[in-house]
Amino acid sequence: MSARISALRTLRACRESGAWADAALAAELGRECLSAADSALASRIVYGVLQNRLLLDYYLSAFCTQRLDHLQQPLPDILRIGAYQILFLDKVPDHAAVSESVELAKASKRSAASGLVNAVLRKLSKNKTTLPPLPCDALELLSVKTSHPLWLTKRAVELLGYDEAEKFLSVNNEIAPVCVQLNPLKTTADALINELAGEGTEARRHPWVPDSLELFGTGDLTTLSAFYRGEFMVQDAAARLVSLVAPVEPGMKVLDVCSAPGGKAFSAAFAMRGKGRILACDLHENKLKRIRDGAARLGISNVETLASDGRRYRQEWDGAFDAVFCDVPCSGIGIIRKKPDIRYKDPAELGTLPGIQSAILSNAARYVKPGGVLVYSTCTVLPEENQSVTDAFLKDNDLFTYEPFCLPIENTPGFITLWPQKHGTDGFYIAKLRRKA
Repeated sequence: MSARISALRTLRACRESGAWADAALAAELGRECLSAADSALASRIVYGVLQNRLLLDYYLSAFCTQRLDHLQQPLPDILRIGAYQILFLDKVPDHAAVSESVELAKASKRSAASGLVNAVLRKLSKNKTTLPPLPCDALELLSVKTSHPLWLTKRAVELLGYDEAEKFLSVNNEIAPVCVQLNPLKTTADALINELAGEGTEARRHPWVPDSLELFGTGDLTTLSAFYRGEFMVQDAAARLVSLVAPVEPGMKVLDVCSAPGGKAFSAAFAMRGKGRILACDLHENKLKRIRDGAARLGISNVETLASDGRRYRQEWDGAFDAVFCDVPCSGIGIIRKKPDIRYKDPAELGTLPGIQSAILSNAARYVKPGGVLVYSTCTVLPEENQSVTDAFLKDNDLFTYEPFCLPIENTPGFITLWPQKHGTDGFYIAKLRRKA
Protein backbone atom coordinates (compact mmCIF):
# COMPACT_ATOMS: atom_id res chain seq x y z
CA MET A 1 0.00 0.00 0.00
CA SER A 2 2.79 2.46 0.89
CA ALA A 3 4.32 2.29 -2.60
CA ARG A 4 0.97 3.04 -4.22
CA ILE A 5 0.23 5.89 -1.80
CA SER A 6 3.59 7.46 -2.69
CA ALA A 7 2.83 7.02 -6.38
CA LEU A 8 -0.58 8.66 -5.97
CA ARG A 9 0.89 11.59 -4.03
CA THR A 10 3.49 12.12 -6.73
CA LEU A 11 0.90 12.10 -9.52
CA ARG A 12 -1.21 14.51 -7.50
CA ALA A 13 1.75 16.89 -7.12
CA CYS A 14 2.26 16.79 -10.89
CA ARG A 15 -1.42 17.47 -11.54
CA GLU A 16 -2.08 20.15 -8.93
CA SER A 17 1.16 22.12 -8.74
CA GLY A 18 2.73 21.40 -12.11
CA ALA A 19 5.68 19.65 -10.49
CA TRP A 20 7.93 17.54 -12.69
CA ALA A 21 7.53 13.85 -11.96
CA ASP A 22 11.21 13.18 -11.31
CA ALA A 23 11.50 16.00 -8.77
CA ALA A 24 8.14 15.23 -7.14
CA LEU A 25 8.98 11.54 -6.88
CA ALA A 26 12.41 12.22 -5.40
CA ALA A 27 10.83 14.53 -2.81
CA GLU A 28 8.16 11.96 -1.95
CA LEU A 29 10.61 9.09 -1.58
CA GLY A 30 12.88 11.33 0.46
CA ARG A 31 10.08 11.93 2.97
CA GLU A 32 9.04 8.28 3.24
CA CYS A 33 11.12 5.41 4.58
CA LEU A 34 10.14 2.88 1.92
CA SER A 35 11.96 -0.35 1.32
CA ALA A 36 14.02 -0.61 -1.84
CA ALA A 37 11.32 -2.79 -3.39
CA ASP A 38 8.54 -0.31 -2.53
CA SER A 39 10.58 2.63 -3.82
CA ALA A 40 11.15 0.79 -7.09
CA LEU A 41 7.44 -0.07 -7.38
CA ALA A 42 6.38 3.52 -6.67
CA SER A 43 8.80 4.78 -9.32
CA ARG A 44 7.67 2.22 -11.87
CA ILE A 45 4.00 3.09 -11.30
CA VAL A 46 4.56 6.86 -11.58
CA TYR A 47 6.56 6.65 -14.78
CA GLY A 48 4.37 3.88 -16.17
CA VAL A 49 1.18 5.85 -15.66
CA LEU A 50 2.65 8.98 -17.25
CA GLN A 51 4.14 7.04 -20.16
CA ASN A 52 0.85 5.27 -20.89
CA ARG A 53 -1.81 7.68 -19.63
CA LEU A 54 -3.70 8.15 -22.90
CA LEU A 55 -3.79 4.40 -23.52
CA LEU A 56 -4.89 3.69 -19.94
CA ASP A 57 -7.63 6.29 -20.21
CA TYR A 58 -8.79 4.81 -23.51
CA TYR A 59 -9.29 1.37 -22.00
CA LEU A 60 -10.67 2.61 -18.69
CA SER A 61 -13.27 4.66 -20.55
CA ALA A 62 -14.56 1.49 -22.15
CA PHE A 63 -15.42 0.02 -18.75
CA CYS A 64 -16.46 3.13 -16.83
CA THR A 65 -20.00 4.47 -17.14
CA GLN A 66 -18.79 7.97 -16.28
CA ARG A 67 -16.26 10.08 -18.13
CA LEU A 68 -12.91 9.97 -16.36
CA ASP A 69 -12.58 13.74 -16.38
CA HIS A 70 -15.94 13.99 -14.61
CA LEU A 71 -14.81 11.87 -11.67
CA GLN A 72 -13.69 13.52 -8.46
CA GLN A 73 -9.94 13.67 -7.94
CA PRO A 74 -7.94 11.60 -7.27
CA LEU A 75 -10.18 8.83 -8.64
CA PRO A 76 -8.84 9.08 -12.23
CA ASP A 77 -5.28 8.67 -10.94
CA ILE A 78 -6.32 5.76 -8.72
CA LEU A 79 -7.94 4.02 -11.69
CA ARG A 80 -4.83 4.64 -13.80
CA ILE A 81 -2.58 3.20 -11.10
CA GLY A 82 -4.73 0.08 -10.94
CA ALA A 83 -5.01 -0.25 -14.70
CA TYR A 84 -1.27 0.14 -15.21
CA GLN A 85 -0.57 -2.71 -12.82
CA ILE A 86 -3.17 -4.94 -14.48
CA LEU A 87 -2.02 -4.29 -18.03
CA PHE A 88 1.74 -3.85 -17.63
CA LEU A 89 3.05 -5.37 -14.39
CA ASP A 90 3.07 -9.17 -14.64
CA LYS A 91 4.49 -9.59 -11.13
CA VAL A 92 1.48 -7.88 -9.52
CA PRO A 93 -1.58 -10.19 -9.36
CA ASP A 94 -4.71 -8.58 -10.78
CA HIS A 95 -6.65 -9.14 -7.56
CA ALA A 96 -3.96 -7.29 -5.61
CA ALA A 97 -4.03 -4.38 -8.07
CA VAL A 98 -7.81 -4.15 -7.69
CA SER A 99 -7.94 -4.47 -3.90
CA GLU A 100 -5.07 -2.02 -3.33
CA SER A 101 -6.77 0.51 -5.60
CA VAL A 102 -9.98 0.16 -3.60
CA GLU A 103 -7.99 0.82 -0.43
CA LEU A 104 -6.39 3.85 -2.10
CA ALA A 105 -9.87 5.27 -2.73
CA LYS A 106 -10.81 4.78 0.91
CA ALA A 107 -7.55 6.28 2.15
CA SER A 108 -8.18 9.28 -0.12
CA LYS A 109 -11.60 9.93 1.49
CA ARG A 110 -13.44 8.58 -1.55
CA SER A 111 -14.98 5.55 0.14
CA ALA A 112 -18.29 6.18 -1.61
CA ALA A 113 -16.54 5.60 -4.95
CA SER A 114 -14.66 2.47 -3.88
CA GLY A 115 -17.36 0.34 -5.50
CA LEU A 116 -16.85 2.10 -8.81
CA VAL A 117 -13.07 1.56 -8.59
CA ASN A 118 -13.63 -2.12 -7.81
CA ALA A 119 -16.13 -2.62 -10.65
CA VAL A 120 -14.11 -0.82 -13.35
CA LEU A 121 -10.83 -2.54 -12.56
CA ARG A 122 -12.45 -5.97 -12.23
CA LYS A 123 -14.00 -5.52 -15.69
CA LEU A 124 -10.64 -4.45 -17.09
CA SER A 125 -8.95 -7.47 -15.55
CA LYS A 126 -11.60 -9.85 -16.84
CA ASN A 127 -11.32 -8.45 -20.38
CA LYS A 128 -7.61 -7.70 -20.63
CA THR A 129 -7.07 -10.38 -23.28
CA THR A 130 -9.95 -9.02 -25.39
CA LEU A 131 -9.54 -5.28 -24.99
CA PRO A 132 -11.51 -2.87 -27.19
CA PRO A 133 -9.88 -2.16 -30.57
CA LEU A 134 -7.82 0.99 -30.88
CA PRO A 135 -8.97 3.84 -33.17
CA CYS A 136 -8.98 3.19 -36.91
CA ASP A 137 -7.56 6.57 -37.94
CA ALA A 138 -3.80 6.17 -38.35
CA LEU A 139 -2.83 9.29 -36.40
CA GLU A 140 -5.32 8.67 -33.59
CA LEU A 141 -4.13 5.07 -33.40
CA LEU A 142 -0.50 6.14 -33.06
CA SER A 143 -1.44 8.83 -30.52
CA VAL A 144 -3.35 6.44 -28.27
CA LYS A 145 -0.99 3.49 -28.68
CA THR A 146 2.09 5.51 -27.71
CA SER A 147 0.24 7.90 -25.35
CA HIS A 148 1.40 11.08 -27.03
CA PRO A 149 -1.08 13.92 -27.58
CA LEU A 150 -2.40 14.21 -31.10
CA TRP A 151 -0.58 17.48 -31.83
CA LEU A 152 2.79 15.94 -31.00
CA THR A 153 1.98 12.76 -32.91
CA LYS A 154 1.12 14.79 -36.00
CA ARG A 155 4.29 16.84 -35.66
CA ALA A 156 6.46 13.72 -35.37
CA VAL A 157 4.86 12.22 -38.49
CA GLU A 158 5.42 15.49 -40.39
CA LEU A 159 9.10 15.46 -39.46
CA LEU A 160 9.89 11.76 -39.75
CA GLY A 161 7.20 9.97 -41.70
CA TYR A 162 4.81 7.51 -40.05
CA ASP A 163 7.12 4.53 -39.51
CA GLU A 164 10.05 6.50 -38.09
CA ALA A 165 7.68 8.61 -35.99
CA GLU A 166 6.28 5.42 -34.49
CA LYS A 167 9.81 4.37 -33.51
CA PHE A 168 10.49 7.77 -31.94
CA LEU A 169 7.23 7.88 -29.99
CA SER A 170 7.63 4.26 -28.87
CA VAL A 171 11.20 4.72 -27.62
CA ASN A 172 9.94 7.64 -25.52
CA ASN A 173 8.12 5.04 -23.40
CA GLU A 174 11.24 2.99 -22.79
CA ILE A 175 13.63 3.44 -19.87
CA ALA A 176 16.51 5.66 -20.92
CA PRO A 177 19.98 4.30 -20.13
CA VAL A 178 21.86 6.12 -17.39
CA CYS A 179 24.73 7.89 -19.10
CA VAL A 180 27.71 9.44 -17.31
CA GLN A 181 30.89 11.21 -18.32
CA LEU A 182 34.04 10.10 -16.58
CA ASN A 183 36.23 12.70 -14.97
CA PRO A 184 39.65 12.43 -16.69
CA LEU A 185 41.16 14.58 -13.95
CA LYS A 186 40.66 11.68 -11.55
CA THR A 187 40.27 8.39 -13.41
CA THR A 188 40.24 6.48 -16.69
CA ALA A 189 37.46 4.58 -18.41
CA ASP A 190 38.92 1.16 -17.57
CA ALA A 191 39.54 2.07 -13.94
CA LEU A 192 36.04 3.48 -13.50
CA ILE A 193 34.39 0.49 -15.18
CA ASN A 194 36.26 -1.88 -12.85
CA GLU A 195 35.49 0.20 -9.77
CA LEU A 196 31.77 0.38 -10.56
CA ALA A 197 31.68 -3.37 -11.20
CA GLY A 198 33.04 -3.88 -7.69
CA GLU A 199 30.00 -2.00 -6.35
CA GLY A 200 27.54 -4.04 -8.38
CA THR A 201 27.04 -1.55 -11.23
CA GLU A 202 27.74 -2.62 -14.80
CA ALA A 203 29.29 0.10 -16.96
CA ARG A 204 29.95 -0.01 -20.68
CA ARG A 205 31.63 2.50 -22.95
CA HIS A 206 29.13 4.50 -24.98
CA PRO A 207 29.00 3.09 -28.53
CA TRP A 208 30.31 6.28 -30.14
CA VAL A 209 30.73 9.16 -27.67
CA PRO A 210 34.19 9.33 -26.05
CA ASP A 211 34.54 9.44 -22.25
CA SER A 212 30.86 8.53 -21.81
CA LEU A 213 29.67 5.35 -20.12
CA GLU A 214 26.26 3.73 -19.95
CA LEU A 215 25.40 2.26 -16.55
CA PHE A 216 23.14 -0.71 -15.88
CA GLY A 217 21.74 -2.12 -12.66
CA THR A 218 22.00 1.22 -10.94
CA GLY A 219 20.27 2.37 -7.80
CA ASP A 220 21.01 5.71 -6.17
CA LEU A 221 24.18 6.85 -7.94
CA THR A 222 25.06 9.23 -5.12
CA THR A 223 25.73 6.26 -2.83
CA LEU A 224 28.58 5.01 -5.05
CA SER A 225 32.06 5.74 -3.80
CA ALA A 226 33.11 6.75 -7.33
CA PHE A 227 30.43 9.45 -7.29
CA TYR A 228 31.51 10.67 -3.86
CA ARG A 229 35.10 10.94 -5.07
CA GLY A 230 33.99 12.90 -8.13
CA GLU A 231 35.11 10.35 -10.70
CA PHE A 232 32.05 10.87 -12.92
CA MET A 233 29.04 13.09 -13.47
CA VAL A 234 25.63 12.22 -14.86
CA GLN A 235 25.38 13.65 -18.37
CA ASP A 236 23.73 12.36 -21.50
CA ALA A 237 26.06 11.58 -24.38
CA ALA A 238 24.43 14.26 -26.54
CA ALA A 239 25.18 17.02 -24.03
CA ARG A 240 28.72 15.68 -23.74
CA LEU A 241 29.24 16.54 -27.42
CA VAL A 242 28.97 20.31 -26.91
CA SER A 243 32.52 20.76 -25.60
CA LEU A 244 33.81 18.38 -28.30
CA VAL A 245 32.10 20.26 -31.10
CA ALA A 246 33.54 23.63 -29.98
CA PRO A 247 36.25 22.20 -29.42
CA VAL A 248 37.45 23.43 -26.03
CA GLU A 249 41.18 23.44 -25.30
CA PRO A 250 43.44 24.33 -22.35
CA GLY A 251 43.95 28.05 -21.83
CA MET A 252 40.66 29.13 -23.39
CA LYS A 253 38.20 31.58 -21.95
CA VAL A 254 34.71 30.01 -22.05
CA LEU A 255 31.25 31.37 -21.26
CA ASP A 256 28.27 29.10 -20.54
CA VAL A 257 25.29 31.46 -20.58
CA CYS A 258 22.54 29.06 -19.40
CA SER A 259 24.69 26.70 -17.39
CA ALA A 260 22.72 25.03 -14.60
CA PRO A 261 23.19 22.30 -13.51
CA GLY A 262 26.67 22.79 -14.98
CA GLY A 263 27.35 19.64 -17.00
CA LYS A 264 28.60 21.40 -20.13
CA ALA A 265 30.82 23.72 -18.11
CA PHE A 266 32.28 20.73 -16.26
CA SER A 267 32.85 18.88 -19.52
CA ALA A 268 34.74 21.91 -20.80
CA ALA A 269 36.79 22.03 -17.59
CA PHE A 270 37.80 18.39 -18.10
CA ALA A 271 39.04 19.21 -21.61
CA MET A 272 40.90 22.31 -20.38
CA ARG A 273 42.75 20.36 -17.66
CA GLY A 274 42.39 23.24 -15.21
CA LYS A 275 44.04 25.73 -17.56
CA GLY A 276 41.91 28.67 -18.61
CA ARG A 277 38.69 30.19 -17.29
CA ILE A 278 35.06 29.13 -17.47
CA LEU A 279 32.27 31.48 -16.47
CA ALA A 280 29.04 29.57 -15.75
CA CYS A 281 25.91 31.73 -15.58
CA ASP A 282 22.28 31.20 -14.80
CA LEU A 283 19.32 33.34 -13.88
CA HIS A 284 18.81 32.04 -10.33
CA GLU A 285 21.30 32.00 -7.49
CA ASN A 286 20.01 28.70 -6.10
CA LYS A 287 20.94 27.02 -9.38
CA LEU A 288 24.43 28.46 -9.20
CA LYS A 289 24.95 26.75 -5.85
CA ARG A 290 24.39 23.41 -7.60
CA ILE A 291 27.12 24.32 -10.07
CA ARG A 292 29.56 25.27 -7.31
CA ASP A 293 28.78 22.09 -5.36
CA GLY A 294 29.27 19.99 -8.48
CA ALA A 295 32.58 21.64 -9.31
CA ALA A 296 33.84 21.03 -5.78
CA ARG A 297 32.89 17.34 -5.93
CA LEU A 298 34.60 16.92 -9.29
CA GLY A 299 37.75 18.76 -8.20
CA ILE A 300 37.33 21.53 -10.75
CA SER A 301 38.94 24.85 -9.85
CA ASN A 302 38.58 26.98 -12.99
CA VAL A 303 34.77 27.38 -13.05
CA GLU A 304 33.33 30.65 -11.74
CA THR A 305 29.61 31.36 -11.35
CA LEU A 306 27.54 34.49 -11.81
CA ALA A 307 23.80 35.19 -11.77
CA SER A 308 22.97 36.71 -15.14
CA ASP A 309 20.04 36.87 -17.56
CA GLY A 310 21.15 35.50 -20.91
CA ARG A 311 19.02 38.11 -22.71
CA ARG A 312 20.64 41.14 -21.04
CA TYR A 313 23.77 42.57 -22.60
CA ARG A 314 26.90 42.95 -20.46
CA GLN A 315 29.36 45.32 -22.10
CA GLU A 316 32.35 43.99 -20.15
CA TRP A 317 31.94 40.63 -21.92
CA ASP A 318 31.81 42.02 -25.44
CA GLY A 319 34.16 39.99 -27.68
CA ALA A 320 35.88 38.50 -24.63
CA PHE A 321 35.40 34.71 -25.00
CA ASP A 322 37.00 32.08 -27.20
CA ALA A 323 33.92 29.88 -26.92
CA VAL A 324 30.36 30.57 -25.81
CA PHE A 325 27.86 27.81 -25.00
CA CYS A 326 24.24 28.74 -25.52
CA ASP A 327 22.10 25.87 -24.22
CA VAL A 328 18.77 27.67 -24.23
CA PRO A 329 15.47 26.93 -22.41
CA CYS A 330 13.37 24.72 -24.67
CA SER A 331 10.32 22.47 -24.87
CA GLY A 332 12.31 19.39 -23.83
CA ILE A 333 10.62 17.20 -26.45
CA GLY A 334 13.90 15.32 -26.86
CA ILE A 335 13.99 14.07 -23.25
CA ILE A 336 10.49 12.62 -22.90
CA ARG A 337 12.11 9.28 -22.03
CA LYS A 338 13.44 10.89 -18.86
CA LYS A 339 10.57 13.31 -18.22
CA PRO A 340 7.44 11.60 -19.57
CA ASP A 341 5.16 14.40 -18.40
CA ILE A 342 6.73 16.81 -20.91
CA ARG A 343 4.41 15.40 -23.58
CA TYR A 344 1.40 16.85 -21.75
CA LYS A 345 2.61 20.46 -21.92
CA ASP A 346 0.23 22.96 -23.45
CA PRO A 347 1.52 23.43 -27.02
CA ALA A 348 0.37 27.06 -26.93
CA GLU A 349 3.00 27.76 -24.27
CA LEU A 350 5.73 26.37 -26.52
CA GLY A 351 5.06 29.07 -29.09
CA THR A 352 6.81 31.66 -26.92
CA LEU A 353 10.09 29.73 -26.79
CA PRO A 354 11.67 30.61 -30.17
CA GLY A 355 11.50 34.31 -29.28
CA ILE A 356 13.32 33.69 -26.00
CA GLN A 357 15.85 31.39 -27.67
CA SER A 358 16.58 33.93 -30.41
CA ALA A 359 17.04 36.71 -27.87
CA ILE A 360 19.55 34.67 -25.86
CA LEU A 361 21.43 33.55 -28.96
CA SER A 362 21.69 37.07 -30.39
CA ASN A 363 22.92 38.45 -27.09
CA ALA A 364 25.40 35.62 -26.47
CA ALA A 365 26.89 36.12 -29.93
CA ARG A 366 28.20 39.53 -28.87
CA TYR A 367 30.50 37.88 -26.35
CA VAL A 368 32.37 35.76 -28.92
CA LYS A 369 35.74 37.17 -29.87
CA PRO A 370 36.69 37.42 -33.57
CA GLY A 371 37.55 33.91 -34.75
CA GLY A 372 35.81 32.37 -31.76
CA VAL A 373 32.98 29.84 -31.70
CA LEU A 374 29.36 29.91 -30.54
CA VAL A 375 27.64 26.58 -29.84
CA TYR A 376 23.83 26.67 -29.74
CA SER A 377 22.07 23.62 -28.31
CA THR A 378 18.68 22.41 -27.08
CA CYS A 379 17.18 19.16 -25.80
CA THR A 380 14.34 19.28 -28.29
CA VAL A 381 13.89 17.93 -31.82
CA LEU A 382 11.46 20.58 -33.07
CA PRO A 383 13.03 22.58 -35.94
CA GLU A 384 11.18 25.75 -34.93
CA GLU A 385 13.37 25.78 -31.80
CA ASN A 386 16.48 24.56 -33.56
CA GLN A 387 17.58 25.17 -37.13
CA SER A 388 14.89 27.80 -37.66
CA VAL A 389 16.40 29.79 -34.79
CA THR A 390 20.01 29.45 -35.97
CA ASP A 391 19.11 30.08 -39.63
CA ALA A 392 17.28 33.26 -38.67
CA PHE A 393 20.23 34.35 -36.53
CA LEU A 394 22.70 33.89 -39.39
CA LYS A 395 20.42 35.77 -41.76
CA ASP A 396 20.67 38.80 -39.47
CA ASN A 397 24.32 38.33 -38.39
CA ASP A 398 26.79 38.17 -41.27
CA LEU A 399 29.73 38.00 -38.83
CA PHE A 400 28.86 34.33 -38.15
CA THR A 401 28.57 31.25 -40.30
CA TYR A 402 27.87 27.55 -39.78
CA GLU A 403 31.11 25.59 -39.40
CA PRO A 404 30.99 21.90 -40.35
CA PHE A 405 32.07 19.43 -37.68
CA CYS A 406 32.69 15.70 -37.57
CA LEU A 407 31.10 13.21 -35.21
CA PRO A 408 31.99 9.50 -35.05
CA ILE A 409 28.59 8.73 -36.61
CA GLU A 410 28.55 11.30 -39.42
CA ASN A 411 29.86 14.57 -40.80
CA THR A 412 27.62 17.59 -40.43
CA PRO A 413 27.12 20.90 -42.29
CA GLY A 414 27.47 22.74 -38.98
CA PHE A 415 24.35 21.48 -37.22
CA ILE A 416 22.70 18.19 -36.34
CA THR A 417 19.53 16.91 -34.71
CA LEU A 418 20.10 13.76 -32.68
CA TRP A 419 17.16 11.37 -32.20
CA PRO A 420 16.91 8.72 -29.46
CA GLN A 421 15.66 6.01 -31.83
CA LYS A 422 18.45 6.71 -34.34
CA HIS A 423 21.47 7.75 -32.30
CA GLY A 424 20.87 6.27 -28.84
CA THR A 425 21.08 9.67 -27.14
CA ASP A 426 18.62 12.23 -25.91
CA GLY A 427 16.82 14.13 -28.63
CA PHE A 428 19.20 17.04 -29.03
CA TYR A 429 20.22 19.81 -31.43
CA ILE A 430 23.73 21.22 -31.77
CA ALA A 431 24.84 24.03 -34.09
CA LYS A 432 28.41 25.30 -34.39
CA LEU A 433 28.64 28.95 -35.40
CA ARG A 434 32.05 30.50 -36.12
CA ARG A 435 32.65 34.25 -35.86
CA LYS A 436 34.71 35.56 -38.72
CA ALA A 437 38.22 36.56 -37.69
